[in-house]
Amino acid sequence: QVQLVESGGGSVQAGGSLRLSCVASAYSYSRNCIGWFRQAPRKEREGVAVIYTGSGSSVYADSVKGRFTISRDNAKNTVYLQMNSLKPEDTAMYYCATSQLQFCNLLIRDGGSSFISNWGQGTQVTVSS
Repeated sequence: QVQLVESGGGSVQAGGSLRLSCVASAYSYSRNCIGWFRQAPRKEREGVAVIYTGSGSSVYADSVKGRFTISRDNAKNTVYLQMNSLKPEDTAMYYCATSQLQFCNLLIRDGGSSFISNWGQGTQVTVSS
C-alpha cells in the first residue's frame, strides 16, 4: 500500500521554527529516497531535502542548507523536516515524496520532481514577516 501522510505545518513568524512529519506505509518507506518538496503559488515544485532511507545520508537545496534538517525514525516509518530560522520565502505547500532513484541528490535539482513515484497530500507552511 502506498501512503504518505504529512503533518506539522502551520503559521509562524520569520525566525521561527516548525517540524514537519511524514508517516509512510511500509511499502513507501522501502523506497531508496524519501524527501520533502515545496511549491509556492505560481512557482515550480522544488526539492528541499532528501534522505536515503538505508544509509540516512541527506541532501539539501542550497536555499535551506544550515536551516533545515531532514531525519528519519525507522521504527516509526517516519521522516521529519526540522525547519529553523524560517523566512517568508519558505512559505509554500510542503509535500513528502518517495523515489527509487539510485542517486537521491538528483531530486534536488531542477526537474527532480519528475523522478517522484508517490506524493503525500501536502501540509501548508506560512511564514510572516
